[in-house]
Amino acid sequence: MSDAPAFTSQQGFSARFDWGAEGLQALAPDAATIVIVDVLSFSTSVDIATANGARIFPTRWKDKRAATLARERDAVLAGSTGTHWSLRPSSLVSIPAGARLILPSPNGATLTARAAETTATVLIGCLRNAAAIGAFCRATAGTVAVIAAGERWGVSRGPLRPAVEDLIGAGAILQAIGDAPSPEASAAIAAFEAAREHPLDFLWECASGRELVERGYPGDVALAAELDSSTAVPRLQPDGFIDAGTV
Repeated sequence: MSDAPAFTSQQGFSARFDWGAEGLQALAPDAATIVIVDVLSFSTSVDIATANGARIFPTRWKDKRAATLARERDAVLAGSTGTHWSLRPSSLVSIPAGARLILPSPNGATLTARAAETTATVLIGCLRNAAAIGAFCRATAGTVAVIAAGERWGVSRGPLRPAVEDLIGAGAILQAIGDAPSPEASAAIAAFEAAREHPLDFLWECASGRELVERGYPGDVALAAELDSSTAVPRLQPDGFIDAGTV
């Protein structure tokens, strides 16, 4: 998968961290487990839905392909007519067990699709399930690559915009793994430690959080900031994401 220079692979460390598709490309060849982190809002939504027993099918765009996938998977397309389920975490708090949902996301779902092309176990992590993801990774042999999705300067296009919420979320997971972090991973852990006592303050005031608050979605930011409130470990299966505890 990787044409990245060898020096970017963070060799010699069992817990590694990088950003976006390029970071995934650099770290994936050595990874036994890949954790995708997109705190606002894909990862948080997947955590909430799978904790309730739903099955999530990620897709990049809400378009004809997503509608076709919904028919093929006997699932509901998030944000479509007739459903209140969407990418907003608050819309999924009451999603029932057994629900099957197509969840479009230009960042988290795109990285998931690329990670699925590897032989690694693919997980979704966020602040809510950081400890649970860390425990799962500690119990699994091999290198862990934690990939922060970030945002785009052009909304869905353009260069990567590193996002504070994903840095903090990745750091929380890496801190929970607690095993031989690379310098890049250690830097993410330090960012999390700075935010640990008041994660909502950081998410509320970061660029992505301000965007959601301005759009009228403060509740989604609050849900995303609930550190270790969930024990779900969303793991990608051939038939979508499901909590690893129920597999």
